Amino acid sequence: QVQLVESGGGLVQPGDSLNLSCTASGLTLNHYAVGWFRQAPGKEREGISCISRGDSDTYYADSVKDRFTIGRDHGRNGAYLQMTGLKPEDTAVYYCKARYYTQFNPVQLIDTMATSGSWGQGTQVTVSS
Repeated sequence: QVQLVESGGGLVQPGDSLNLSCTASGLTLNHYAVGWFRQAPGKEREGISCISRGDSDTYYADSVKDRFTIGRDHGRNGAYLQMTGLKPEDTAVYYCKARYYTQFNPVQLIDTMATSGSWGQGTQVTVSS
């Protein structure tokens, strides 16, 4: 059974940093693209970042570009999202997804991830002073 579990969320102040983890079981995550999503209260779920197999290509939504960094934790069959310069508008539940692909098209992959499969429980990030 394939399962992705998000962790690392918490309550932080504006400007703080936080590292989220995505741990996989039932699949070798290195063989898949990984996407990070978030859903703020009352808003639609937003795809914010994606990384290719081999980690050579990454994608970031404008809302998080230059503040967030996606990567993989190869030793733990996982992925991470390093978040810096956090803002109140980053408050959301954060989710990860994985998807096999033949050609890396991050926008298309994020759309596919968002509309297929089930979601994990996510991890809550709250940015507040």
